[in-house]
Amino acid sequence: MADDLCFFFKDNLILKPQKTSSLLLRIIVLVCAMLCGVYICSVHLKRISAGTKDEALSVQVVRGQCLVPHVEPWEKPYVHYPNPETFRRDECACHPVRSFAILSTQRSGSGWFETLLNSHTNISSNGEIFSVKDRRSNISTITETLDKVYNLDWLTSASKRECTAAVGLKWMLNQGLMQYHEEIVEYFKSRGVLVIFLFRRNHLRRMISILANSYDQNAKPLNGTHKSHVHSSHEAEILAKFQPTINTTLLIPNLRQVDEMTTKALEYFRSTRHIVVYYEDIIKNRTKLDEVQDFLRVPRIKLTSRQVKIHKGSLNEQVTNWDDIEKTLRGTPYESFLNADYKL
Repeated sequence: MADDLCFFFKDNLILKPQKTSSLLLRIIVLVCAMLCGVYICSVHLKRISAGTKDEALSVQVVRGQCLVPHVEPWEKPYVHYPNPETFRRDECACHPVRSFAILSTQRSGSGWFETLLNSHTNISSNGEIFSVKDRRSNISTITETLDKVYNLDWLTSASKRECTAAVGLKWMLNQGLMQYHEEIVEYFKSRGVLVIFLFRRNHLRRMISILANSYDQNAKPLNGTHKSHVHSSHEAEILAKFQPTINTTLLIPNLRQVDEMTTKALEYFRSTRHIVVYYEDIIKNRTKLDEVQDFLRVPRIKLTSRQVKIHKGSLNEQVTNWDDIEKTLRGTPYESFLNADYKL
C-alpha cells in the first residue's frame, strides 16, 4: 500500500513545479516511513505479548512437575514445596522439603542432638522456638508460628534457606505441646510433619543435669555467664565440679512423673509418622543417626557437634548423697537407674 501511495503522488508531482515536488516527496517519504514503523512495532508487540503468555504457561508447567516421580505414593503427604515470602528458592524451588519436630524434655540431650542434625548440609532445625510463652499462648499463635517455620520463613543461624531438604524445630513437652496435643496432632497429620521423639532412658541422670543447670543459672561460675551447653573441656570441668543433693523424699514421685509424661506423649502422637530415639543409644551407637537421616529422607553423612559433655563417669561421683539415693531406689522400678548405662 505504501508503494501505491508513492506511485500516486509521483504522478501528481510531475505537474507541479520542481521545488514543490521535492518538498512534497520528502513529506510523503517521511509519512510512509512513520506508517511502516508503527506497523512493525505493533507486530513485534503482539509477538512479545504472546511470548510472555507462553513463558508464564511454561513456568506453571515446570512448577506443576515439582512432584518428583521417584517419590513413593505413601510418601507424597510428607513432601512439600514451600514458597517463602522472605526469599526466593531459585534453583531449589522444585527441591522437596520435609517438615519435622523434635519432641523432647529438658536436659535430655536435645541441644546436642539438634547441633548434630544442623551439621547436615540440608537440615535446618530452628531451636526451641516455643520457649517464648507468647508463641504458645493459644493454638492460633502455635499454628501461625509453625506455618512460618515450615514455609522456610523462620530465619535463624541454622537455616539452609533455599536448599533446605528438612526443616523443623525442637519442642519441649511442657511448652504447650501436651496442653494442645489434639490440635497439634491434627496439624502434624494435615501438614505431613514427621515427629522425632528424643528421650533419656535414665531419668536420674536427667535429674542431676537439671539440678546442675539450675545451679549454673544462679551461680554463673563461667566468668559470670550462664551456659547450658559448652564447647571446651575446660568449661565442662568447671561446671562438673558442682555436685547437687537430691531430695530423696521426692525422688520417686519425680521419676514417676517424667515416666508418665513421656508415656502420655507417645500415646498422644502415636497416629503421626514418628521415630523414637534415646540419648543413650546415640552415645553408644552413632549408627542411630543414620536411622534419623533415613527417616528424614536426606543423604547420609557423618554428623558432628562442637558441644562437650559436662557430666561424665559414674553417677555416684556426681551427687553428694549417693547412699541415700541408692537406698531409695533399691527394689523399685527405677533401680536400674543406679547402674552404668554407658561409658565415656
